[in-house]
Amino acid sequence: MDVVERAFEAAKTRGARVVLPEMEDPRIAEAAARMRAEGLAEPLTLEAARPAEAYVDLLLVNRPSLKPALARRMLEKPLIRAAAMVAAGEAEAMVAGATHPTRRVIEAAALAIGMAEGVTTPSSFFLMLMPARDGIPARPLVFADCAVNTAPDAGQLADIARTSARSAEALLGEAHVALLSFSTGASGQGASVDLVRAACEASGFAGPVQADAALNAVIAAKKGYAGGVANTLIFPSLDAGNIAYKLLQELAGAQALGPFLQGFRRPVCDLSRGASVEDIVSATAITLAMD
Repeated sequence: MDVVERAFEAAKTRGARVVLPEMEDPRIAEAAARMRAEGLAEPLTLEAARPAEAYVDLLLVNRPSLKPALARRMLEKPLIRAAAMVAAGEAEAMVAGATHPTRRVIEAAALAIGMAEGVTTPSSFFLMLMPARDGIPARPLVFADCAVNTAPDAGQLADIARTSARSAEALLGEAHVALLSFSTGASGQGASVDLVRAACEASGFAGPVQADAALNAVIAAKKGYAGGVANTLIFPSLDAGNIAYKLLQELAGAQALGPFLQGFRRPVCDLSRGASVEDIVSATAITLAMD
């Protein structure tokens, strides 16, 4: 059973409620019908939400400076109302983004749900499904951050590493994290290496390390690096991460699932606006499996 099949099975055992604030989109409506029919989740619409007034205090917890009247107006927005339902325990997760940009999904989650303890940086990851080749078995990898943070500083990069480790543990059973650089150890110098090294010191994870040493134990040994078994790769910038996952898609036939948001108190899924019904159902299953 592969990681996606395990996610589906895990989601089915939970019977979780998932709020879908974009039900007017035919893809969402069809995906919701499939979720219910397959026992994957209980989809909820905003019709299940209470009046805006009932959620005002939830917003004020995360934004104490917010005026109650403004909070009530903000709760008229579908994404914020849906996120408030999750924060209130009326749904276990929110799945959105089919008709809204990523930044709006993140804003709603940050405002209503808030960040997980010890986390200040929302981020994302892709679940990369690598095909078998040249005697190397197929394997799943977590790539972060490939969609949200353009140029994270050392503190943000450490946050991304920590939250990605939690995501990998939930989906893959264990996390072997490597913070990538053009340098392994002290082999190279420069501002980007210093940034990654600082993030490693802050997070306690391995790095800086080149990608081949992170993934290949033979190469790692030659470079004096105790590793080579990473399943969670943290990229120093959005440029690096986005380029890497797209190259693997095009040149190695990898399947990229995501991006999935991480770092919030409760599960939030950001869909691609080009997502198919199958994509939406799979993304929901994986999101629920991480909770």
